[in-house]
Amino acid sequence: MSRRLISTGSPFEATAGYARAVVVGDRAWVAGTTGYDYATMTMPDGVAAQARNALATVARALAEGGFAMGDVVRARYIVTDRTLVPEVYAVLGEVFGDIRPAATMIVAGLAEPEMLFEVEVDAVRA
Repeated sequence: MSRRLISTGSPFEATAGYARAVVVGDRAWVAGTTGYDYATMTMPDGVAAQARNALATVARALAEGGFAMGDVVRARYIVTDRTLVPEVYAVLGEVFGDIRPAATMIVAGLAEPEMLFEVEVDAVRA
């Protein structure tokens, strides 16, 4: 079975040696994705905007690999402060409300101070 790498063009991918997503057969694994707009390398203010950007990046990576957001079976979310969770839940409900992947929310520090949210997903094409 072949292994396909998906890139968003983020400079972090080459520097840190990872792919945005890896596709093998009917499975895809999407790396931790923050809210950066990789075209401009800017980070929006606010956790909701960052979550929307991150999830849009995830959706594009999945689509490039032949998957849809509806194929997501597992999601891991990281926020930097528990007070941000309600705002993130609202965005997650918009995106995953009908999909309902198995999910975990973690409160932890992220690699850069402007990062408030990160998401990682696994998908299986039915």
